[in-house]
Amino acid sequence: MCSSGVKDPASFRDPSGFVFSRDGEIYRQVNRRYGDDYEQLMQSGLYERLVQDGLLIPHREVGLQYALTEDAYQVIRPEQAPFISYPYEWCFSQLKDAALLTLAIQERAFDRGLSLKDCSAYNVLFVSGRPVFIDTLSFERYREGEPWIAYRQFCQHFLAPLALMSYTDVRLRWLLRDYVDGVPLDLASRLLPVKSRFNAGLLTHVHLHARAQRRFADERVPSNRRGVGRTAFLGLVDSLKTTVRRLTWEPQGTGWHDYYEITNYSDVAFEHKKHLVAWMLEEIDPFPESAWDLGANVGTFSRIAGDKGIPTLAFDNDPAAVEKNYLEIVRRGETGVLPLLLDLTNPSPGVGWANEERASLLERGPADVVLALALVHHLAISNNLPFEKIADFLSRIGRSLIVEFVPKDDSQVQKLLSGRDDIFEHYDRQNFERAFGTFFEIRRREAIEDSRRWLYLMANLNVGKQEARWLT
Repeated sequence: MCSSGVKDPASFRDPSGFVFSRDGEIYRQVNRRYGDDYEQLMQSGLYERLVQDGLLIPHREVGLQYALTEDAYQVIRPEQAPFISYPYEWCFSQLKDAALLTLAIQERAFDRGLSLKDCSAYNVLFVSGRPVFIDTLSFERYREGEPWIAYRQFCQHFLAPLALMSYTDVRLRWLLRDYVDGVPLDLASRLLPVKSRFNAGLLTHVHLHARAQRRFADERVPSNRRGVGRTAFLGLVDSLKTTVRRLTWEPQGTGWHDYYEITNYSDVAFEHKKHLVAWMLEEIDPFPESAWDLGANVGTFSRIAGDKGIPTLAFDNDPAAVEKNYLEIVRRGETGVLPLLLDLTNPSPGVGWANEERASLLERGPADVVLALALVHHLAISNNLPFEKIADFLSRIGRSLIVEFVPKDDSQVQKLLSGRDDIFEHYDRQNFERAFGTFFEIRRREAIEDSRRWLYLMANLNVGKQEARWLT
């Protein structure tokens, strides 16, 4: 038994096992109490088939010499995902696809004599553009006549938030951040409009489900209750699948999803900017292995990094832009870019028990390179953030930086200033360079053709020389 590993602070709820790290690698201990279910999963052929179809994260068994506690049955080493994202950072279709993946796995498990004992949305990650199930310990033997233990959790983690986003307001996805155990069904039922009751699936799985929860909240469930047969079990899963598939949301009318249609870039300027971004990425040495594109919109510049083989996160605050980006990735079968929702003025914090179950954005960085294109003027003008604050934050999440400066006489800045007093006397390129120079070394500065904008390549001064080598 090895005691040098460190348990993941988010992995404590399931007595079947836990996740831990050792020497920078991720492991999962399978406890003895889960041994029979684990063997059923591995011997049934389900694990192999799910991995072959790209639905379940693969792992290899490494043996008990890696175990952290005496009650270990097996230790496995799962394949590591490039980035851990959370459901409250996904767009509508990402959450919908994760829900359908979960139900598809449940159906396949049932055919092999197994079932999912939990349906947390946190059991899904997005890898190479598609959702993948990551919790190997979520499977248990199916027991004839028993109800689906994960039904309520599926409704709270998937169906309720999807219904709220579809019928009420897409921004209600943030409820998933406030309710780490899923959106309470009674709350969802109150927030959904009356017309949602005419949807048979929502009526059954949200409204009547919430009513049943209230009714039996303080009552002891009778021990002689009737069992749930195989047909009813499969019917429940099929009903959930139909309900989820029929939920839709049209990505429009949220602000910036059509940004590139209304921007003031000329064709010459836009093409030159793309050329400069590609060139600056190549200038970074060692070549970056990760990129965060902040304010990525529909991912035009994210794809430049992704096409170079750099796994890239395309962050944006606009649900419609992220939705359109994700749908395009699915349509093209792209694997290098992951669109995520992020409000830079209020980035994802640490949440859950002791604020440690879900890591903050800062804890999941830094990236090798951060793209901040046509972003700083929004933060400085719209949000009254001083250059020093912006530069400080960017230095905490990236080892290098490609950043664009948009001058005050640019038409987009003038739009931001319209209808308000210009209190930004320090907003100019000289002060921008001075503020960013406190945290970064400016390695390249290039004027974008046919515009008054500038693009910079910067090296983080807080990174050691060995880690931040640059081509001269």
